[in-house]
Amino acid sequence: MKILVINCGSSSIKYQLIDTKNRTTLCKGLVERIGAVTSIIRHEFLDEKPLKKSIAIENHSAALGKIIELLMQADNPYLHSIDEIEAVGHRVVHGGELFKDSVLIDEDVESAIEQAFDIAPLHNPPNLHGIRAAKKLLPNIPHVAVFDTAFHHSIPQHAYLYAIPNRLYRRYKIRRYGFHGTSHYFVSREYFNRLNRKKNGSKIISCHLGNGGSINAIKDGKSYDTSMGFTPLEGLVMGTRSGDIDPSILFFLIEKEELSLANVHALLNKHSGLLGLSGYAGDMRDLLEEAEQGDRRCNEAVDVFCYRAKKYIGSYVAALNGADALLFTGGIGENSPIIRKKIIQNLEYLGLEIDEKKNDEIVGFGPIHSENSRVEIYVVPTNEELVIAIDAAKIAIASKQTPWA
Repeated sequence: MKILVINCGSSSIKYQLIDTKNRTTLCKGLVERIGAVTSIIRHEFLDEKPLKKSIAIENHSAALGKIIELLMQADNPYLHSIDEIEAVGHRVVHGGELFKDSVLIDEDVESAIEQAFDIAPLHNPPNLHGIRAAKKLLPNIPHVAVFDTAFHHSIPQHAYLYAIPNRLYRRYKIRRYGFHGTSHYFVSREYFNRLNRKKNGSKIISCHLGNGGSINAIKDGKSYDTSMGFTPLEGLVMGTRSGDIDPSILFFLIEKEELSLANVHALLNKHSGLLGLSGYAGDMRDLLEEAEQGDRRCNEAVDVFCYRAKKYIGSYVAALNGADALLFTGGIGENSPIIRKKIIQNLEYLGLEIDEKKNDEIVGFGPIHSENSRVEIYVVPTNEELVIAIDAAKIAIASKQTPWA
């Protein structure tokens, strides 16, 4: 089946056309700066250089219209008719407690996504805008919501509850939800399937390290604990997010700097993390380059990033009572040997030991642990869009069946 996968941000749309039969991305693209004076579209076919255009696009509906135009252009060898698209898979960041699996989108699902606006104000509104715009443009095919939080619904109560008055959980559903669920699900399944490992009895720690990052303890193939919490702000140091922080610092800053709630929100989400620590950039590639040239603050930012990841790995070894494998994925996890090395350094006591040659040379899926390591260490490229496409295909097929089939 040919499935269109859509990921809507506040001013951007990422998309891929995926053939689920062959598990192949046929074409993909990105629309950025939606609503600005000039928007940017990047579109590319399989194994070809991307086409880049600058054009004014006022809203998500117009952006999706341009995407459909690009998919239907005459030189597209993979799509000859819009009717070949059999379903649309939508990434939705927050499913709250309502959605434990991917679902066929109807009015009730849209309403439930809207109800989660309060707990995901940066993500769910554009996700819903994209759903509604896509349903207008492609009204005769199934639309499926795939939630970042769904994989983490297996986390036990003692791991997801916060130590605040329980009435606040009952009233507002304040709890740990976790994110990057499609990525952690994908890389753990790649590990099980490629290496013929059994899920039952397994203890996996998955590190999704990118501009956003999270670490996931996976027990028996199910999420057991994860570093992100009620929102994606908790946990690791990220590109521009602070990660874990003493809440009293916020009260102190509000008093000293006379900050509004909006200022505090922007401070922690947009001006902290690697960017805040370095004062230079939130991109790990830039920081490593400057650190190599002797920049002290960039080097400190890298060290803080790696130390925080190391602490979470150690805590999850304790939570799982051991580990069979440590998996690295995401832009940083897949592509930065030095970051992987710094994180694993001095974890020999826990059975983790890296092979520096393997670590430096690895491209794509493969092991980087030494012969003496008691825990397997693998780099596993993620493919969240494929997870979304496969779920959308399954639900689309089911939606077309009758009780008499």
